[in-house]
Amino acid sequence: MYSEWRSLHLVVQSDLGHLSVLHSYPPLVGRDVANAVVRPLGVTLGTPSTDSLLKTDKEVKWTMEVLCYGLTLPLDGDTVKLCVDVYTDWIMALVAPRDSIPQPIAKEPNLYVQTILKHLHNLFLPRPEHYSPMHFRLCQQVLTAVQKLARESGGGMARETWEVLLLFLLRINDTLLAPPTVGGGIAEKLAEKLISVLFEVWFLACMRCFPTPPYWKTAREMLANWRHHPPVVEQWSKVIASLTSRLLRFTYGPSFPPFKVPEEDANMIPTEMDNDCVAQTWFRFLHMLSNPVDLSNPLTVSSTPKFQEQLLGVSGVPQEVIQQHPCLNQLPQIFFRAMRGVSCLVDAFLGVSRPRSDSAPPTPVNRLSMLPPTTNTTPPHSRRHKPTGVTKTASKTSTASITHQPKVSHQPSSTSPLSSPNQTSSEPRPLPAPTRPKVNSVLNLFGQWLFDAALVHCKLHAGLSRDNSMTALATQTGVELRRKGSQMSTDTMVSNPMFDANEFPDNYESGRAEACGTLCRIFCSKKTGEEILPVYLSRFYMVLIQGLQISDYICRPVLASIILNSSALFCSDIKGINVVVPYFISALENVLPDRELSKFKTYVNPTDLRRASINILLSMLPLPHHFGKVKSEVLLEGKFSNDDNSLHDKAVTFLSFKLRLVNILIGALQTETDPTNTQMILGAMLNIVQDSALLESIGAQAEVGSVDGSHALAKSHSRNNSGISNASGGSSEATTPDSERPAQALLRDYALHTDTAAGLLIRSIHLVTQRLNSQWRPDMSISLAALELLAGLAKVRASVESADRKRAVSSVCSYIVYQCSRPAPLHSRDLHSMIVAAFQCLCVWLTEHPDMLNEKDCLIEVLEIVELGISGSKSKTSDQEVRYKGDKEHNPASMRVKDAAEATLSCIMQVLGAFPSPSGPASPCSLLNEDTLIKYSRLTSTSRKNFRYFVLDNSVILAMLEQPLGNEQNPCPSVTMLIRGMSGRHAWTMQLFHQPRGARASQKQVFIPESRPTPKNDVGIRLNVKHRPFPEEVDKIPFVKADLSIPDLHDIVDKELEMQHDKLRGVMAKQIEYETTLEHGSEERRGSKSFPDVLTDCKPPSPSQEFQTARLFLSHFGFLSLEALKEPGNSRLPPHLIALDSGLPGFFDDMSYLDLLPCRPCDTVFLFYMKAGQKSSQEILRNVESSANVQHHFLEFLMSLGWPVEVGQHPGWTGSVYTSWSINNNNNNGDSIPPDDTITLGDTGGGVFNGEKRVLYYADALTEIAFVVPSLTDCSAESSESSFPTVDSDSQMELLPNLLKQSNLTLELFPNHSDNVAPAQRSPTVKSKKMPPGRTIPPMGPETKVLVVWVERYDDIENFPLADLLVETSTGVETTANSSTSTRPTTSGQDVQVIFIHPLKTGLFRIRLHGALGKFSMVVPLVDGMVVSRRSLGFLVRQTVINACRRKRLESDSYNPPHVRRKQKIAEVVNRYRNKQLEPEFYTALFQEVGVSSLDRDPTPDEL
Repeated sequence: MYSEWRSLHLVVQSDLGHLSVLHSYPPLVGRDVANAVVRPLGVTLGTPSTDSLLKTDKEVKWTMEVLCYGLTLPLDGDTVKLCVDVYTDWIMALVAPRDSIPQPIAKEPNLYVQTILKHLHNLFLPRPEHYSPMHFRLCQQVLTAVQKLARESGGGMARETWEVLLLFLLRINDTLLAPPTVGGGIAEKLAEKLISVLFEVWFLACMRCFPTPPYWKTAREMLANWRHHPPVVEQWSKVIASLTSRLLRFTYGPSFPPFKVPEEDANMIPTEMDNDCVAQTWFRFLHMLSNPVDLSNPLTVSSTPKFQEQLLGVSGVPQEVIQQHPCLNQLPQIFFRAMRGVSCLVDAFLGVSRPRSDSAPPTPVNRLSMLPPTTNTTPPHSRRHKPTGVTKTASKTSTASITHQPKVSHQPSSTSPLSSPNQTSSEPRPLPAPTRPKVNSVLNLFGQWLFDAALVHCKLHAGLSRDNSMTALATQTGVELRRKGSQMSTDTMVSNPMFDANEFPDNYESGRAEACGTLCRIFCSKKTGEEILPVYLSRFYMVLIQGLQISDYICRPVLASIILNSSALFCSDIKGINVVVPYFISALENVLPDRELSKFKTYVNPTDLRRASINILLSMLPLPHHFGKVKSEVLLEGKFSNDDNSLHDKAVTFLSFKLRLVNILIGALQTETDPTNTQMILGAMLNIVQDSALLESIGAQAEVGSVDGSHALAKSHSRNNSGISNASGGSSEATTPDSERPAQALLRDYALHTDTAAGLLIRSIHLVTQRLNSQWRPDMSISLAALELLAGLAKVRASVESADRKRAVSSVCSYIVYQCSRPAPLHSRDLHSMIVAAFQCLCVWLTEHPDMLNEKDCLIEVLEIVELGISGSKSKTSDQEVRYKGDKEHNPASMRVKDAAEATLSCIMQVLGAFPSPSGPASPCSLLNEDTLIKYSRLTSTSRKNFRYFVLDNSVILAMLEQPLGNEQNPCPSVTMLIRGMSGRHAWTMQLFHQPRGARASQKQVFIPESRPTPKNDVGIRLNVKHRPFPEEVDKIPFVKADLSIPDLHDIVDKELEMQHDKLRGVMAKQIEYETTLEHGSEERRGSKSFPDVLTDCKPPSPSQEFQTARLFLSHFGFLSLEALKEPGNSRLPPHLIALDSGLPGFFDDMSYLDLLPCRPCDTVFLFYMKAGQKSSQEILRNVESSANVQHHFLEFLMSLGWPVEVGQHPGWTGSVYTSWSINNNNNNGDSIPPDDTITLGDTGGGVFNGEKRVLYYADALTEIAFVVPSLTDCSAESSESSFPTVDSDSQMELLPNLLKQSNLTLELFPNHSDNVAPAQRSPTVKSKKMPPGRTIPPMGPETKVLVVWVERYDDIENFPLADLLVETSTGVETTANSSTSTRPTTSGQDVQVIFIHPLKTGLFRIRLHGALGKFSMVVPLVDGMVVSRRSLGFLVRQTVINACRRKRLESDSYNPPHVRRKQKIAEVVNRYRNKQLEPEFYTALFQEVGVSSLDRDPTPDEL
């Protein structure tokens, strides 16, 4: 910088202005004269009002000669103090002249002050005594006076005086600080004051009269000689930080994050200094310390002239003696402090700094876990790179001497090389400022120092010197040995015995670690699309390769620093970054599977180190599948290996890294104890399992077993001491007890099975279920994440044995049992939330694998858990003891747990094997209602009064239509029923037959009997047999007296009786004759007629056409009994069977309201597309109007989330309560849409799914999600029907699987509501959303919506207008149940989960999450900073949305599950419309036809 300017070093040294005339006399003469002359002057100082003794210029000059000599006298008397008092009084003539100051000085203060300053140099010359308090005080007095002079002189000080003042300060600093000092000396005591005064005065000089280049050059040269004093570097760090703070303020404007420094440091910079002066001063001060990397080399620091003069005395003393000087022992800490200062400057330029709590310079914000983004850059100017200082240890040297930590205990506030003292691991990760400089610009400023410091004392292997090409590479990238005056070759460096391992203690590692971490932060701050110079990239990769070396010895501070600051390294689109993937994998194998990290605890918080490692792992997991057989260029690895025949120089495929990454993941999960870290690992696990399954499903993974399923992997592709291979390469690390890590055992157990998705799935299920029922049970956050992971694993399509699936179900059941059995004091809302989440996980497994319940033991276990949740205990507690349900007292853990168990039971009974329903996945219920059934029935009346309404067990409403079929061929009792229960509405039609289906199919005419057979006359011989009442033997029995007790008739007949008897006999004879005549007549008539007689022939009755089918149904199904109608004792519940009076006003409105209540949770996702540089909501909404504005991957992502549905023909959730659950009958036929009003998906960027006519929809058995892409619509001038383009109903249907295609539905669910809804009122746009008249919103609990934002440029995340776009995301749920006045979202931006997706150039996608912080906030599987593949992006986003919304419902106090809301409404209907009939009346009504009386009279207005 100053190469063409001369230095004033020799001018300063040859300046004799501090010598007096008295120095020519013997010492006694000078002492006596000084003592005699100074005392009178001291007396006048005490009385300021008196005039000075000195009147003329001559007197003053003579006296100053004496004072000059007096400053050199010993300190035992008060002469020196009086001299100092006089001079410090006189120099104030430039500030405020006083009477005590001689007139000549007052008239020409500049001239005399220059002389006085030269004289005062004598005070600072070394004294015979080691340290004197008086000397210290006098020096401080002079420095304070000089400081005051510079501050208050104003414009009175001439340039010459400023220059003399600066040279005076440089000279006294050089006198005291340049020589090597021992502890306790005056130099050590004064160093901080000397430097601070020098810097402050220099700043004042810059403001008032800017120093010329020779002064800057002199200061830089001299300062290089004082760097062995800690205060020099400390003060330099403070002032350069203060200057940088001022510089950033006007360079980047007020929007740039301020770089705050302690007030006392900021005060050193004059506030009057203008911006141009600040910029010039800043750059010069930045380089005033020369190269701070020199501090890592004692040889360079000790080669200054003063070192040589003071220590050698005689030439030829070995330099090792110099380097043993005690003052050099502090060099490691000084080097670290210098690099920390540079690091703070870098962080300030990146916009991620924050002041520290103490007075030390600022410490970077969240350096431990910062997740920087990416941006663009300008081509920097070319820059000459100085070679990097490297030392080589002999290969035979033991590494035992490099394991202790730096001895820097005297500055506890800044000793940790990797962490910030005021930093906690829970702080959020800030993004670098969007307007930060480019990577090249920062490296142009600081790159040379940082690269040199990052490679300082690197132990390069012998292979470097043997291979000429490698030496050339090392020279090109700056791996050279810097020595003062000459450059040593690497051969000399290796063979020279002077460079021993003990020469440079390892405590320089802290400074090196600081430099490595800073470089990582710089490269992680790369902006999207920014280009970095290849020379910087190559040097950076060399730094990483050196810092991550583990084959020879592990430099733990450097390794930890690189990991801590590289979280975003693999997701910033840095060119060629994948070349260091093997090194990071090896480093992570030494960190994550290590449970204690005891050897890292001295440098960094183990939790933060593990978190950063997990972040790196998350960004590397998709690489093996993504790049597959692409070979990783890892040629450098072999060049730095001790093993000549190493296999490391063979390129390996990315696919071969998969097993190592999986083992790291498994090992990390086994050893992790921090909840946040554990949840991150759980999210990553679902990512890798799902990605493997999808990859296998498309058949892209060929020859997997030959690549990474064999034992050859551990031999050829794992690095030494990697945690997978036991080959130690001579390292002492492999023999330590903690080197045998869980990953090795896991590899042995699973090496042959992990190359498939099924193997990964089994491994994940085993590990998670085992942990869930051991370590994770007490922790709510981990438990929720683990249950979400299990639910996600249930949806992975991989062939797994039923035993493994049962293991997952059984573990969830065991988890519920444990949590329910915990002591009562431990039961809290959080505990119950965990149980509810477990039941939800159980439902997912059962609905995804319904065949599991075909196994008896699994079914029993699940139903026992349901019973436990509902009643609080199991009926069967042991093999012998069984408590029946009727005998148990219901005592569930809580009502929420009971509701969750009931939902599980409903899922088992209603959903398993029945999804999707005939209505399609959009509705698990029947789409039929009373109006539809009446319309299709054959009744003459269309009134809904034809339905009978009953309620079973206060939970199921039966609407029965006794429908007369009029089928003469096959008449049978038929009943059509609408069953409204907790799980929804279902329509059944039942017919009563007395024969099975097979018999009816083979029998065409069921009710026509067989014809009578033809009569036959030859029936055989007719015998005339006289019939007797008793056998003949009876007559032979003699009579007894009893037989004769009843007399015969003739014995008692007298004449009167005889006459009556004759008369009776005559009548009988006539009657016999008459009857005989009739009989003969009838026989004659019968004989004359044909056989059979039509009138008398017996025929079966014709089938009945009228049935009381409601009574039959209730009776046959056992609902109709005497007990069912009686009120239960000791209960407020109604009877098991009651009738409802549908004639009461409001009944059918309540039925419609009940039908509106959804049967599944409804979630909404709003998707936005943000182009690079956009900030306004209008621009963002306009992007999706055309496919030209969006990337094609975005459209592919949209279609992976769900399938398109027509809002008007969709029976499910549409993202808005105003258009959901009702089928618009206006467009029954898709062909009715005009052809010129149609667009295709290729013409839109997704805006067609804005909820107006279409949405994207996804549903499974347990949840439904609407994906809405808001766009700009104009509903102010005309209705939205005519202002927004529509899509042909079939244009998107081919995107659906055939299973999900639904025919156009023509059933109108709620005509009394939807008929009154105008098109503009049905618009989902906020401006036009209104509640349709007559329709109320059912209460749905908290609004569960998630925003997904596709960002082209990662830095734009900071500019996303969340508050403006929240207005476009109204679902109507946020309004109260009866309020239709305001639809503006009440949710704040902090409460909404936002998922940002940034596409990387590699084809992968980087995830950033934004949302409310709290115990329910961290949702898996997507984790902040994760990188996911294109295959699994849609699945993972959808699963994250489902889990996030479930968490929000868990957290809400007001949320009730759908079946509970339906149950409550049913109970309300029962209480309101119950028919209060006596039992006889009830039975009588069953036998009467419903609506008979109403058919005979005119209908009432209510019935119409």
